[in-house]
Amino acid sequence: MSRKLKIAIVDDEPDMRESISQWLVLSGFETETFASAEEALKVIGPDWPGVVVSDIRMPGMDGIAFLKRLMGLDSGLPVIMITGHGDVPMAVEAMRLGAMDFMEKPFNPDKMTTLAKKATQARRLTLDNRALRRDLSEGQQVMSKLIGSSPVMERLREDILDLGQADGHVLIDGETGTGKTLVAHALHAVGPRASRKFVPVSCAAYNDEALTARLFGPMEDGLPAVEEARGGTLCLEDIEALSEPLQARLLAFISEQAGAVEARIIAISNARGEGRKAEDSLRPDLFYRLSALKITLPPLRARGEDILALFTRMTDQFAEEYGCEPPQVSAQEAAQLLQAPWPGNIRQLINVAERAVLQNRRGSGSIASLLMADGDDNQQATTTEGKPLKEYVESFEKMLIDNTMRRHKGSIASVMEELCLPRRTLNEKMAKYGLQRGDYL
Repeated sequence: MSRKLKIAIVDDEPDMRESISQWLVLSGFETETFASAEEALKVIGPDWPGVVVSDIRMPGMDGIAFLKRLMGLDSGLPVIMITGHGDVPMAVEAMRLGAMDFMEKPFNPDKMTTLAKKATQARRLTLDNRALRRDLSEGQQVMSKLIGSSPVMERLREDILDLGQADGHVLIDGETGTGKTLVAHALHAVGPRASRKFVPVSCAAYNDEALTARLFGPMEDGLPAVEEARGGTLCLEDIEALSEPLQARLLAFISEQAGAVEARIIAISNARGEGRKAEDSLRPDLFYRLSALKITLPPLRARGEDILALFTRMTDQFAEEYGCEPPQVSAQEAAQLLQAPWPGNIRQLINVAERAVLQNRRGSGSIASLLMADGDDNQQATTTEGKPLKEYVESFEKMLIDNTMRRHKGSIASVMEELCLPRRTLNEKMAKYGLQRGDYL
């Protein structure tokens, strides 16, 4: 942890509080004093950035009761108890309850310093490990949102894990609705800056003057984005909206950082697919600085059977939200979903999934009609790429078994009965499509 840890000193005797505090301050520690356990508990909570030194005998809540409360709040909090003559049995009880150590009055200053160092080192390790676990958990949660098993999605996840560990600036591009902002969050969440701030700024949401102030200051309230993101990540969405003067200002900021990157920049371009590319909108020197590391997100139409997995996930979520059953997708509808051009990509698929659930709740409409309604000038909802019939059949078959397994919570007998499949055939198809019964229990 970068910030200095505190030592909370809790004692009802002012002279004792001050003498302990003065000695620890002279030894290089930061202290905070409290006249009672009740007063200290108003400040000290889980993950409190420090350790506690407390007297055992105090009016009101005594040290033992205080220790029990602290251990209930955070069992990893180091607590050093101060005992008077004859309080050793109480100190032993305190150790049993979770205290780190105890000292007798009058305390030995050198021993106090040694215990304080030991306690703060232990606390720093605990808090750092907790922060790391949170960061890893957040990274896993964000990565889990990148649904799909297609080759392009497997490569995307590998790229995120690789580039997340790097420290260079990144340019993300791809068609509208492909999930570029989610990928930016994932890059931050899986990297060494995960515990620092992720600061998003939409370059298209401000006029030039307001954007200059938001990025570089001065701000009426708070820090400008380049300062707020120091040590963390600055995510610039719609990077192509930057004016020439602001591009020059951003380039100067990047150049001033020299070797150590103060704020890692993840730039998101929405120009692709609209007849332009990021390099057409940015000055070359800025473009090459930002695109040293680059990720181009695949369009939904290139993700094969991921389309069915995403559609099923979305319809299940919306069905739960609206309190109804998700629509059952026929083989013909599955083929239509796979063949649709999806100009709006995942964003469009989410909209179609929600409307499919609402239609199903009313008992009318079809997925084909929704796809046609989303097409330009009622164009045919088919891609120009085409796929062998076998691939459509296999994609539908996998989706059907997956849906049925989920509906029956992994009951093989129920799935066999509904799909009229012998057990051996079902087992073979599940193995073929990588479906595991344990995932549905």
